Amino acid sequence: MTAPPALSAPAAPDLAFAVTGAEEERFAALPTLRFGLDITRTGGGPVSSVALTAVLRIDVARRRYGPDAEEALRELFGAPEQWATGMRPLTWTRTTVHVPAFDERTTVQIPVECSYDTELAVTKYLRAVGDGDVPLDFLFSGTVFHRAPGSGGLTASRISWTDGDSRYALPAALWHSLTDRYHAGSPWLRLSRETYDRLDAYRARHVLGTPDDAVRALLDGAALHHSGTTTT
Repeated sequence: MTAPPALSAPAAPDLAFAVTGAEEERFAALPTLRFGLDITRTGGGPVSSVALTAVLRIDVARRRYGPDAEEALRELFGAPEQWATGMRPLTWTRTTVHVPAFDERTTVQIPVECSYDTELAVTKYLRAVGDGDVPLDFLFSGTVFHRAPGSGGLTASRISWTDGDSRYALPAALWHSLTDRYHAGSPWLRLSRETYDRLDAYRARHVLGTPDDAVRALLDGAALHHSGTTTT
């Protein structure tokens, strides 16, 4: 009796990724950018779905910086003469999106929240870069589900980190306009309760209107003291 022929191995889809644009999410509770992602099947069979993980990094070495940005970025990367060896990509976020079934090509949105926490390295970098483009790298991994030939059942295949990535140049002005719209040009500053109480007591004692006025007065006083010290 002749044995039935063996079923061929599932034809895992080959996928290519391209980030095509970015825009503000108009009605999000937090400042959020939406990146458009084109996914193209370059081989294999149709896609049933994809659980896609995206890691977004800023490739800080892939652009030039003016004097003001160089000064602002010293805290992150040291003096400019050290940047050739000291600059490393900054990881912005990691997120997972669901991609529904498609045959040859589809487009999905990748939402990315834009924190204004000044203690975060990514926020420090984005605030320092006022113009030009922010060089982004999107790295993709995950699982693609597809039909096994002859069985009709679903098969899962891995998307490795080396299979898909995409570069995108984000206009720095877009991040600034988005965060300014939510925060009105007021960065979020974390203070301990003790420090805030001392600051508020100073504000009240000197009849200053807001904590911002108190901090400004303290900075102006420190600058004046430093100037007087260095000139004597």
